[in-house]
Amino acid sequence: MRPTFRSKPQVVHEMLREAIIHGDYKPGERLVIDEVAARLGVSQIPVREAVRQLEADGLVTIEPYTGATVTQFSPTLIFEIFALLEALEVICGRRACICMSDEELAELAAVVTEMDGLLGDPENWSRKNRQFHLMICQFSHVQLIERMLENALDHWDRLRLHYVSDVFQPRMPEAQQDHHRMIEAFRRRDADEVEHLLRSHNQRALAAYIDLLQQNGFLEQREGECR
Repeated sequence: MRPTFRSKPQVVHEMLREAIIHGDYKPGERLVIDEVAARLGVSQIPVREAVRQLEADGLVTIEPYTGATVTQFSPTLIFEIFALLEALEVICGRRACICMSDEELAELAAVVTEMDGLLGDPENWSRKNRQFHLMICQFSHVQLIERMLENALDHWDRLRLHYVSDVFQPRMPEAQQDHHRMIEAFRRRDADEVEHLLRSHNQRALAAYIDLLQQNGFLEQREGECR
């Protein structure tokens, strides 16, 4: 296999993307091009290109006279994240019922089994959870949707890591039961049941996140943004 070549802007984009997702750059924080370039030891040109790509990813907002800032969460964005996840995963799940081979299904089931042993380890369980949902998309052979799903999961990771981590661990056992039910539905090639499970999986997660954000007053403070 040939090694994958990545240009300097691509490398910078990946470094900044990871830093934003994991909170090294906080929501609302400015990304000063020359400071970022100095920190990463590169010129300003690849940083500018990377920031433009981050804007396309929705992770950065560029405003006149302000420059680039890390995108802040709002109620609208939170609902949008889950709406995208639900819609994209339903498309992939239904198609995977047709396209996924028995060998791929066995591989997917092995990931769920591995996750059973990680319920006391939220961070590693979360990584496997991301892998599980992306594998469904990969096995459905829809390349454009796969990239869109990766981007939506990036935003979900930011939400999980920095705003509502308290809701994630209590939901893990319930979410893991959903995963086992999905595997059984895939074995039956039951596209309607897979769709039902994926929709309820996302909707119950959204409800739990929204409940916590309302308790903390976050949604009340920004209520006007939804209108």
